[in-house]
Amino acid sequence: MDDCTAQLLSYVSASPSPYHCVAESVRRLESAGFRALDEAAPPEKLTPGTTAYVRRAGSLIAFRAGSDAPASAGFRLLGAHTDSPNLRLKPRPSVKAHGFRQWGVETYGGVLLYTWFDRDLGVSGRVFVRGEKGEPEARLFRHDEPIARVGSLAIHLNREIRDEGFRIDSQQHLPPIVGLEDAPTFEAWLSDQLGGAEVLSWDLGLHDICPPTVGGIDGAFVFSPRLDNQASCYASLAALIASDTAPTPQVIVLFDHEEVGSRSHSGAMSAFLRDTLVQIERNHTERAPGGIERAIPNSRLISLDMAHGVHPNYADRHEPNHRPVINGGPVVKEHVEQRYATDGETSAWFRGLAARHDIPLQDFVIKTNLACGSTIGPISAGELGIKTIDVGNAMLGMHSIREMAGTQDTAFLQSLLEVALTGA
Repeated sequence: MDDCTAQLLSYVSASPSPYHCVAESVRRLESAGFRALDEAAPPEKLTPGTTAYVRRAGSLIAFRAGSDAPASAGFRLLGAHTDSPNLRLKPRPSVKAHGFRQWGVETYGGVLLYTWFDRDLGVSGRVFVRGEKGEPEARLFRHDEPIARVGSLAIHLNREIRDEGFRIDSQQHLPPIVGLEDAPTFEAWLSDQLGGAEVLSWDLGLHDICPPTVGGIDGAFVFSPRLDNQASCYASLAALIASDTAPTPQVIVLFDHEEVGSRSHSGAMSAFLRDTLVQIERNHTERAPGGIERAIPNSRLISLDMAHGVHPNYADRHEPNHRPVINGGPVVKEHVEQRYATDGETSAWFRGLAARHDIPLQDFVIKTNLACGSTIGPISAGELGIKTIDVGNAMLGMHSIREMAGTQDTAFLQSLLEVALTGA
């Protein structure tokens, strides 16, 4: 296994929730010398080469200040998202039914629901407990034991599934079984896991406890949860850490809540990124006339989200001339109705970078008779006015509990992102 793939697997293993994804990103940033900035603190002067990060709940922005004034140099930005579709615990989840203890769950994002049945599930996210002075205190929480299971119904009691397919009622069929009816309530169990702390609230979900791995006869594949979109988060983070100071400020933003529309105080529709860019421009020791308004036209954003690779059993679902393959290199994603933000100008810029460094590229457009998904790309482009391109690595099984990608593609993408950040 190459080091890039090993690092990706390690990153995803450490990140069962958006909050853990941010924590793991922070750990790697701090190991590389990046320091934390507090959004609420008075601003600090930023000298060329300064490396720092700002975190907000399940979102993170990290940057390296450039040697030139941001107003004249613009920004080079990479954007991805930390969240993945899963099952989230309700505020009052404990349920008794027919001798069992169960937990009530909601669907988060476009979950491929049938893949969550008959899996060994843990719990992860963040919990708020009462602190020593009575104030809420946030704690990361992760339980990797197989505590929950969404059970299937035996085919002997559901023979119509053969003709009618697997029809899932999210309210009725998804609550996982966690014990017999006398097992502790969720609140009591959680408090016990936290050493008896008084639990006030939580943002918790279920996750597959089976670790990511390399597979296939020739080791060509990555089998893993949350490749959409933590594989893009990892590539962005690794590219920033590996880059050197350039004239242009280098920024990565990892947003939460993309899978549910990005409307939150930490999502792509918030002011989080714009405010941070304003602070970088305003507090840089090198200044030029025009401020952030001048910097925006000189900037580029690469929006990174995984792409639909062609599935050998469902090739008819792809546009014939746009069938990306796993391990074929990064995929440029286009949609004329701007579900992806790529246009001719940003595509030409990105293709030029790839050609100069012999990095293969592929193309994806959705079939004309199918609806297209979207990314943070159009949202960020609209909120900021920055020229944007949508890119991602090819994968299969998007939004499954267990997804599939290639062992070569992360290295391709990371190399290209380093070039994009440094302007080489």
